[in-house]
Amino acid sequence: MPVHLEPRDVSSDLQNFNSVLIVSCPVCAPMSVAMQQNSSFIEFFKRGLKTKAFEDYIQSIREPLEKRGVRTGAYAIHTPTPMMCIWTKWQRNRLLKRARNYEAVLVLGCDSAAYTALEVLKNTDCQVIQGMEMLGTANATLKARFPLTFELDMHCVLESGAERRQKATLGGREHIGPMAP
Repeated sequence: MPVHLEPRDVSSDLQNFNSVLIVSCPVCAPMSVAMQQNSSFIEFFKRGLKTKAFEDYIQSIREPLEKRGVRTGAYAIHTPTPMMCIWTKWQRNRLLKRARNYEAVLVLGCDSAAYTALEVLKNTDCQVIQGMEMLGTANATLKARFPLTFELDMHCVLESGAERRQKATLGGREHIGPMAP
């Protein structure tokens, strides 16, 4: 169940830092940016598991910071559990070790990914900033093209939050009921 994320303008959040580590989830965040830009999610033989649209987005954050003299870094782990919200203890320790050299960590991921970073960095002076907003759950069709290129055809975003509703057809009529949290 991929989470659909939308990039936030974080330029004002990052203006007082001299060093920023960009930590990203390699699943939902790249998928969301690729769908928003209508570009390929994975072009294995060109970029491996990296998503061009997402890598360009990370670079669009780094460039203005570096022009101001801010030291930046990028960090993501792809295996064994790629999603940042379910990192192993080993992966969390690697983030802690890497983030100690930065004043701020910009999390490109869901609320759970941001919580992971907050929990890992709770005993440090490193400020955690969430760089993407969760809009809901994405519903898309995965399309494969030769050679090992994958695209996502977005159908809808199932909104999250208190106003979320689920629609189902029951006995020829539409039934709308609250979804469980």
